[in-house]
Amino acid sequence: MTAPKVFVLSGPNLNRLGTRQPEIYGSDTLVDIHDAVTAEAQRLGLAADCRQTNSEGELIGWLHEAVDDGADVVLNPGAFTHYSYAVRDACAIVTTSGRSLIEVHLSNPAAREEFRHTSVVAGVATGTIAGFGLQSYLLALRALV
Repeated sequence: MTAPKVFVLSGPNLNRLGTRQPEIYGSDTLVDIHDAVTAEAQRLGLAADCRQTNSEGELIGWLHEAVDDGADVVLNPGAFTHYSYAVRDACAIVTTSGRSLIEVHLSNPAAREEFRHTSVVAGVATGTIAGFGLQSYLLALRALV
């Protein structure tokens, strides 16, 4: 039997983790996060497909691919969180197809600049986990099972 697939998608600038504002985002790199996610997914009986892009169109394509593959999604949309209605609409396709989509953030956007307080994704996400650094991703995997 094949393990259920979960797409773990990270948006713009997350490839710079570890050096980008470590006082906010921590010292873990995206490779550290992907390694921890892959290990936790295996413990939970899931197969994690971890990806990162700085491109809105590529992220939308991956969300469509998740639907076509029947996969749940853990998504850190990065800055797209606050303004991308195109990403929001692709997220809605995931959740209205009967799959789960957990929005994650390393930091707590509600405790930061005011423009970060609004998530256009949250309204269509199954749930949101924020403020726990790398653990946000792992908590999202646990929420899926």
